[in-house]
Amino acid sequence: MRTAITSTYSPNMPEPDTTREKTSPRHSSFATIRACPGGAVVSQLRTTAERGPLTTAPGGASPPVARSAGVFRTAVAILLLLPALLGAARPAAAALPEVIEQAQSKIVKIYGAGGFKGLHAYQSAMLISPDGHVLTVFSHVLDTNYITAVTHDGQRFEAEFLGADRRLEIALLKIDASDLPHFQLSEAAEAGPGTRIIALSNLFGVAMGNEPASAQRGTIAARTNLQARRGQFETAYGGPVYVLDATTNNPGAAGGALLTVRGELLGVLGKELRNAQNHTWLNYALPIAEIEASVAQLQAGVFAPGEDRREAARPERAYSLELLGIRLVPDVLDRTPPFVEYVREGSPAARAGIRPDDLVLLLGEQLIQSCAALREELEYIDVDDEIQLTLLRGDDVPELSEVVLRAASEDTASLP
Repeated sequence: MRTAITSTYSPNMPEPDTTREKTSPRHSSFATIRACPGGAVVSQLRTTAERGPLTTAPGGASPPVARSAGVFRTAVAILLLLPALLGAARPAAAALPEVIEQAQSKIVKIYGAGGFKGLHAYQSAMLISPDGHVLTVFSHVLDTNYITAVTHDGQRFEAEFLGADRRLEIALLKIDASDLPHFQLSEAAEAGPGTRIIALSNLFGVAMGNEPASAQRGTIAARTNLQARRGQFETAYGGPVYVLDATTNNPGAAGGALLTVRGELLGVLGKELRNAQNHTWLNYALPIAEIEASVAQLQAGVFAPGEDRREAARPERAYSLELLGIRLVPDVLDRTPPFVEYVREGSPAARAGIRPDDLVLLLGEQLIQSCAALREELEYIDVDDEIQLTLLRGDDVPELSEVVLRAASEDTASLP
């Protein structure tokens, strides 16, 4: 950008005289800026004359007011040129709408199990390979033989469940497609508090076909370890997370992508997470660096669960089926469904209204797939906390029921 500066003086202003004193105009200056064709900006410095005494300096030196006008013109020129110089010094970042549009093609909508009261049947995911590998969270939505994946252009695929890491609460799916736009996990970035972010997901299931995923803006509030007790936050994961200053904790958002405003992948949006004591919700995402190795093993078909980080969070006094007063059906299979066979009278389970033949589906937000899984999950809940179970009951007309169990002092008297 070129900047032109022109000066116009009053025609009544006399030439300076170096040999004698004389009266000259007193000057006051102002600047105007106007745009010219082609984008040039012209600044015109004008001076108006006001009659008054002025003594010229001996030897032909410029009067103080003239020198001030020159300084003023120079300052105006610098101020006008400064934005152009600064703009040329740094490359322009991609516009936010362009970043969102490019990322939309890598987001996938997932549909599966659910549809009952309190159990939505959809969530979000992202493509991580050109051959159709889809990364999402491990939840009840995937507990079916018919998982549907919908890409950004509305194409529907039957997704194959390749595996899951329950410790990290992530899962990997596969669709039969090729040459797909995708995120490269190895190129993911890391960020700290204050970083501006974009969250892309199919929250509330508003996108059914080729509609774009929802985009939310916010910042990273903190990066910390999710080391809350299981009774406070019902989650199997206890490692580093991005805590977000954005309302991402909504039905269907889990599995979505967390990006920087430049479009760099940061993490995977976590499942809905609520504090069981004060009912506050936590908006968070799992950093890609924490899950990349596990995803690579799932993708290669050689998954081996890593060290369980929850060991440090195991309470000294934890719940058990015996303490709750529940006896399940005999555990004779690898994944025996957790049906209730017997409820002890006067126990926490009896007070909560649990009945024989009830099927335990969820412990908090954790999917329970077997009798062994229920026993294991109870070991991470302190007896001072409450337990929320989602049950399926009834043969002719099955219905979902949510119950809350609390251990009384007499129930825990025998514990060390």
